Amino acid sequence: MDITNASTTTDSSSSSGAAAAPAPLTLALVVASDREGRFAPVVTDWFRSRLAEREDFTVTVVDLAEIDLPTSLSHDPSPAVRAELAKVSPVLEAADAYVVVTPEYNHSFPASLKNLIDRHYTEWQAKPVGFVSYGGISGGLRAVEQLRQVYAEMHAVTVRDTVSFHHAHGLFDADGRHKDPAAAEGAAKALLDQLGWWGRALKDAKSVRPYGA
Repeated sequence: MDITNASTTTDSSSSSGAAAAPAPLTLALVVASDREGRFAPVVTDWFRSRLAEREDFTVTVVDLAEIDLPTSLSHDPSPAVRAELAKVSPVLEAADAYVVVTPEYNHSFPASLKNLIDRHYTEWQAKPVGFVSYGGISGGLRAVEQLRQVYAEMHAVTVRDTVSFHHAHGLFDADGRHKDPAAAEGAAKALLDQLGWWGRALKDAKSVRPYGA
């Protein structure tokens, strides 16, 4: 698991008595693919470069290729499974918002991601989720549409705008740089603006009244 601070909290107060800037939201960036030869690192690194320009988020990356969770669920997991969950569950609990980076496999999303979602419940509740998807002609959007239904069951709020990469392998050069980034950068800004609004609105609401599922 890789932890990166994408922002530095600054104090905007001045001699005129201006209020300090709000603390950044804690964002968990979930990398869904654990497939051998995956393209996920290219897309993830690009999106992290967008986050690095923001001051309203701090970021923790949850890479499911680094988490060894069996697909069999249990209410009494073994010590080995508990140790793996200890790598990720506190991160999900502490997050104010999430972005999921997902490919599309056979018109759906990876089993590794469903496994992660199903092993948690209260961690997701009353928090916003955004999506960065990639794939062939659909750009991973069919995976995202299914994920919206799953996250609704988790009492999470999915933001409308996404970042999607159609025929993703052809969009980036050998160094992982997007060849024509203007549209993708605009989409990333829209996604993060919405995520920030929902993240702060839900956080403020829960500080007044606990969420009741």
